[in-house]
Amino acid sequence: MIGIIGGSGFYSLLDKADEKEVETPFGKPSSKITIGKIEGSDVAFITRHGKKHEIPPHKIPYKANIQAFKDLGVERIISPTAVGSLKKEIKPGDFLVPDQFISFTHRDDSFYNGPGTVHISPATPYCPDLSKIIVDECRKMGLTIHSGGTLVVIQGPRFASGAESDFFRNNNWDVINMTSYPEIVLARELEMCYANIAIVTDYDTGMKGNSDIKAVSIEEIIKVFKKNNEKLKKLIFNIIPKLPKERNCICATALKDAKV
Repeated sequence: MIGIIGGSGFYSLLDKADEKEVETPFGKPSSKITIGKIEGSDVAFITRHGKKHEIPPHKIPYKANIQAFKDLGVERIISPTAVGSLKKEIKPGDFLVPDQFISFTHRDDSFYNGPGTVHISPATPYCPDLSKIIVDECRKMGLTIHSGGTLVVIQGPRFASGAESDFFRNNNWDVINMTSYPEIVLARELEMCYANIAIVTDYDTGMKGNSDIKAVSIEEIIKVFKKNNEKLKKLIFNIIPKLPKERNCICATALKDAKV
């Protein structure tokens, strides 16, 4: 089964599907999980912020979402998110598939809080095999795609200050959002593949030297994301038939040498 997590402005994927109420040791996930098929593959879809975007980034039940997918048999997670650009050449409307993250959050980010100790390695945090398939399909569709880059994750729900945004830019990081962490490490702890499709919606706090580029607003994020919804859905529908049945990536055996 493939899991899809819908972000800001992306609240539905499957037309003919069933909704399933799921309970986990960490509570209920953000929404009921929609289960259906794409090209013969089982797909589970969850809305990260809830059906009406009622859950703010710092209150999302990340552990319940990932555990619910695991309990349903999900092996791969595709996670679309809205992101702000930290670089002039990464424009609103572009797609980006990150290969690194840096977290400025303070959230419960592990299933292994004792007894016993587990140290997973996120040196290569995003599934390289899944990410490559996404990038290749973006190129086939003619989408403007940036392959690789560092995604900064902030706590939210507020946006970054001008000084914070400058700090991120000065470190040569690429895009910023509030929700990709801890999804990515939680998925790795449960040996699931995880890849992010970042849709650029804004320039974060604006762009120095260009007063016409304003700081981010939630209205602009939703507007740009919705504008790209059909492209995103088509991309996901094109990706799923390309996924091999067997997983030979680092994600599938992440716990092999991680337990003390």
